Amino acid sequence: MSNAGIAFIASLAAGLSTGVGSIIGFFTKRTNTKFLSVALGFSAGVMIFVSMVELYPQSVYDMSTHFGEKAAGWATLGAFLGGMLLVALIDRMLPSDQNPHEVKTPEHFHPSPVPKSSHHHLMKTGVFTALAIAIHNFPEGLASFASTLENPQVGLVIAAAIAIHNIPEGMAVSLPVYYATGSRKKAFWMSFLSGMVEPLGAVVGYLIFGTWLTSWVLGAVMAAVAGIMVYISLDELLPAAREYGEHHLSIYGLIGGMVLMGSSLLLLK
Repeated sequence: MSNAGIAFIASLAAGLSTGVGSIIGFFTKRTNTKFLSVALGFSAGVMIFVSMVELYPQSVYDMSTHFGEKAAGWATLGAFLGGMLLVALIDRMLPSDQNPHEVKTPEHFHPSPVPKSSHHHLMKTGVFTALAIAIHNFPEGLASFASTLENPQVGLVIAAAIAIHNIPEGMAVSLPVYYATGSRKKAFWMSFLSGMVEPLGAVVGYLIFGTWLTSWVLGAVMAAVAGIMVYISLDELLPAAREYGEHHLSIYGLIGGMVLMGSSLLLLK
């Protein structure tokens, strides 16, 4: 299978985990917050390590073939900060209640029967959260696709990290819709469709990069992807990990993610 095919499957799997999160939420009255804290910290460790150790230096190398070493350094920094700015602007445009970076547990949506007066508000919350997550999933799909296209082994690990943090986002979409409508089917499909924007980002990436893929374009994309993942890790994953569990658990997960990613990179060379 070509790298592009592997990249699309990786993005699809990451997007499907949003639906997995919705299913878990239906049958879980109380989240295992300690496990979730470690898992989110682990995802952050993977993303931060691979961004700074693998993607950023690779970007400098790729762009130096076109711009020269010094200019490539500045171009990489600009693309890295540009990726951060993209996600930050998306966050600024979204209401805080519907921002997927404000991860919520099932308890937040009242596992007990919800008064009818709250149904409209919960349904609105679910719909807007689905739209917000769909917006966020697009650059994530692009990130997993681009990284897998460059290095399938590294890209698959990144896709797995994205998949882990998509699970609580799936809960954030499906649970308010479920408690508003009483329909697991409606809640699941809304969560599922918000996750499918992830492979859509991969398709768009293929259409763009398949036509204009040069060394400096790939380098710029890698740097932007690194910026996106570092921002998501610092703004979403680590704060959520600390909120869900003990501070040390999130750090243990972070270190574990870095150890796994570092070991994987050494073993794959």
